[in-house]
Amino acid sequence: MTAATAAWAARRTTSQALRALAAEGATGALSGERGIVYLCAGRVVHVESASAPDLGALLTRSGAVPPDGWWEAVDRGGTQHRVGHRLVDSGRLAAGALEVCHLGALFDAAYFVLAHDTRAHRFRPGAVHWLGAVRSVPVDTVVRESRRRRALLESIWPDPDIDVVPIARVPGAGAGDLPARRRRILDRVDGARTAADIAASLACRTYHTLVELRRLAADGLVAAAPRTTAPVPAEQQEYPVAWDDPDTALLRRLRDALEAL
Repeated sequence: MTAATAAWAARRTTSQALRALAAEGATGALSGERGIVYLCAGRVVHVESASAPDLGALLTRSGAVPPDGWWEAVDRGGTQHRVGHRLVDSGRLAAGALEVCHLGALFDAAYFVLAHDTRAHRFRPGAVHWLGAVRSVPVDTVVRESRRRRALLESIWPDPDIDVVPIARVPGAGAGDLPARRRRILDRVDGARTAADIAASLACRTYHTLVELRRLAADGLVAAAPRTTAPVPAEQQEYPVAWDDPDTALLRRLRDALEAL
């Protein structure tokens, strides 16, 4: 640990550590209980969490990029930290589409990293994500958005276990008429899948899946359940042939707002 990045360790929460690193203009990777935040010159450039599908999963499972195209970009651009550039330069993905999907994956993962905001574990100065630069976001924006999302979920149904444990249908509860996306999510609730599993099977973002799951819980249709069976293997999951992305307009507005900073 260098003197320039030592201040983060004294902070009690991950968000406080991120703000300390941002104030120093630090570059590197901050690891927490539920994921890793990558910084470049004090701004967030990537966030990873096992509780949210990563960018590759979103792009390939949605059909936006074929799997062989994604892995070709990883093989050719990964060691140079230019996977994103490779996707765009090869014509497989438009730059705007990459930015929108990247922002969605970043804020999705950040929600889980900051949801309980426990103490950060480790900072690796100079660490760079293999995807490469796509869009950087101020730390305060990431923290503020994560808190807004947590508050919204709690206002719908105040059970944080819904976020991370397997979800089960409530026996005998009638579904009635549901919006199409909520119905698709309910159809995948089987007592074994978590919200992240369901989001991955639908090639959509975990946070928006959580919103629908909490609404289903508020309606008495689903509840958090202890894990009694193994998760559905990836090769057995069903993936849509079209990109189900109803929140693209919101993310474009987020991107435009960031450009104005």
